[in-house]
Amino acid sequence: MIKKGRLTIHADRGSSMTSKPVAFLMADLGVTKTHSRPHVSDDNPYSGSQFQTLKYRPGFPERFGSLQDSRAFCAAFFAWYNEEHRDSGLGLLAPAVVHHGLAPAAIKQRRAVLDAAYSVHPERFVGKPPQPLPAPTEVWINKPQPQVLT
Repeated sequence: MIKKGRLTIHADRGSSMTSKPVAFLMADLGVTKTHSRPHVSDDNPYSGSQFQTLKYRPGFPERFGSLQDSRAFCAAFFAWYNEEHRDSGLGLLAPAVVHHGLAPAAIKQRRAVLDAAYSVHPERFVGKPPQPLPAPTEVWINKPQPQVLT
């Protein structure tokens, strides 16, 4: 659970993200909202990827019936995204697995499954046993610059 006032959402300048209803929703939730620089479409690829995942998720409505509908949809979406969604940028691990330091155990378990699959059907794999993707060592949106003490 993220405490109110501790989350920042960075978004593009699309009409939905600059609308007053979204601004009011973010304010109600205690979420700080930032935007990409004007006319810079690739300012934040992480947020862009997450919004694309949101918009193409099954069940994403053409229009929300109410503010409560949007909140309910987003609550379910973010729970799924953080706990279940396997992100290619995170070595096909769920964000929560990486965030909570569970990646080594998840990769070890994945390696066991892949080894078992290879031992039963090596012909399904080209040349060598399959290997799990590594966990990322760092993921940054805006990497902090080292502070120079003067």
